[in-house]
Order: sequence, then structure tokens, then C-alpha cells
Amino acid sequence: MSAAESGPNDGAARWHELVLRVPEAHVEDVCDALEALQALSISVEDADADTPQEQALYGEPGLPPPAAGWQRSRVTALFDTETQAREAAALLQPQDFFADCEVVEVRPVQEVDWVRLTQSQFEPVPVTEDFWIVPSWHEPPAQARTVLRLDPGLAFGTGTHPTTRMCLRWIATRGAVAAQRVLDYGCGSGILAMAAARFRAAEVDAVDIDPAAVQATRANAAANGVALRAGPPELAQGAYGVVLANILATPLKVLAPLLCGHVAPGGHLVLAGILARQADELRAAYAPWLALEVGDEEEGWVLMSARRPTA
Repeated sequence: MSAAESGPNDGAARWHELVLRVPEAHVEDVCDALEALQALSISVEDADADTPQEQALYGEPGLPPPAAGWQRSRVTALFDTETQAREAAALLQPQDFFADCEVVEVRPVQEVDWVRLTQSQFEPVPVTEDFWIVPSWHEPPAQARTVLRLDPGLAFGTGTHPTTRMCLRWIATRGAVAAQRVLDYGCGSGILAMAAARFRAAEVDAVDIDPAAVQATRANAAANGVALRAGPPELAQGAYGVVLANILATPLKVLAPLLCGHVAPGGHLVLAGILARQADELRAAYAPWLALEVGDEEEGWVLMSARRPTA
């Protein structure tokens, strides 16, 4: 019995993937051809990911428009059978647009109960002894006094990454957000914005350049019964008692004047997404406006914060 003919529970592969390496100029042509060849799904990733040649794609206010794609992409197409995947590879190779492309492999995809697998990988996450992030399929631990319900999704931020945990700890332990106007810049899933609301912020604005993140933040806020406003960066207006930004070091440096401009007199700026070795770069980038200091460190990442003088 072939892999394509095997039953769903016998451990054999039901689907097969065709993996290609494609230069940026030909990604669109290759994807169009794969779609015409009845690929069930097509994904495009950086072929140089996790190497020194990795190319970041992002867009932020004040930055040049993001690149359209990676210089070398890894294109993965899913097919019903191995025969279809190999036929697609054979049909692509003689095409003019495929001249600089490469067939990497055809590989089986084992059947997986993705729901059960995903749920098994996400347990309740302690922020402090009594503040926990709890997926919807778990009961909160007995010691949890403050709980945020958050499931893994498209937007970044489930409380498991060190940068997110450090920001949540700052919110939970400093008491600085209470009765304050709070801005979560680059909100992702909205986890920091929701935490600020849980810890009695007077008003919370959550902004992101990704519409999926804005949608996720609104949905998560509704599920947790917290009040906040979510939208694109233009939503952020005026001064805030606390400005939170858990992004990455490079966009944080570019955003220095914008973020500092939103910090009210006596207010706090909290930045994360910074490797420990990048702390001096961030300190120098923000020096014309605020004096950043490292306030927390975990697994090679640091949280940096500053407070604007009241005068």
C-alpha cells in the first residue's frame, strides 16, 4: 500500500511537501505556477534564516518601506500525494523563470493532531507568584489572583518569551501603571496592554502596524473583559504616564524620538526586545531624550527603562 493510500492512523504520510530555493525575482512566478499545479498550500520563508545572512523584513513609522521579499526564499508547497509533488517539480524545472531556482527535496508530512500538540506545548505561565497567563483550556492555578486568558495565535506575545515576561513583571511589580494613561507600542497579541488594564491603568492604547495584531488584541481584550483601544500607530496621541515597547533593538533605535515624545513628565518608558550586548547601543540612541538603564535581564535579553523628570 502506498503512502497516499494508507489510512489516517497507521503512521504513514498523508501529504507531501515540495521544497524549493528561489531568488526574490522569481518567487511570485513560482508561487503562481504551484497554485496552478494544485498545491494545497504554499509558504515562503527566508532561505537564510538563522544564519548571518538572515534578512529582517519589517515596517515602522519613520523607516524606509519594507523590502518586498528575501533575496533567497525557501518556498514550500503542500500536495495531496508524493506523485503530485514530484510531477510539480518536474514541470517547474524546464520553465524559463525556474533557471536560477533549485529543488531542495520532496518530503512526507506525517499526520498530526495539531490541536492536541499545540495545547500540550502551552501551559500556564507564572509572571509573579499570583499573576499568571493561562490558556483557555487550562484552569488557573490555585495561587493565581490575577489572570489573563491567552491562547497562541498569529500575533506575537503569549507570555512565554523572556522579553514579554520581563515587561509583565515590570507592570505587575512596579505599581506604575495604576491610574495612568498607558501606551503599548507594537502590541502583538495585546498582552502588555491587557496586563496594564488588569493593574488598574486609567486608559490603555495598543497600536501595531500589523492589522492581524490589532484584530488579535481586540479579540483578546474582549475575551478577558478588559477595556482598551487598539489600532494603527496613528491612534497614539499625546502624552502617556507609561509607554511600553517590546519590539527589537533596530526599530527601537529608529523610534527613539517618537516613543520619547509620548512620555509625559514624570512618566516611564519601558523597552524590551533587546539583547544584553545591545544595551549600550540603545542607551546611546535614547540619550538625547531620556537616560535608559537596564532594569531586568533574562536568558540574554534585557529590559531597559527610563523616567522623564517632572520638571
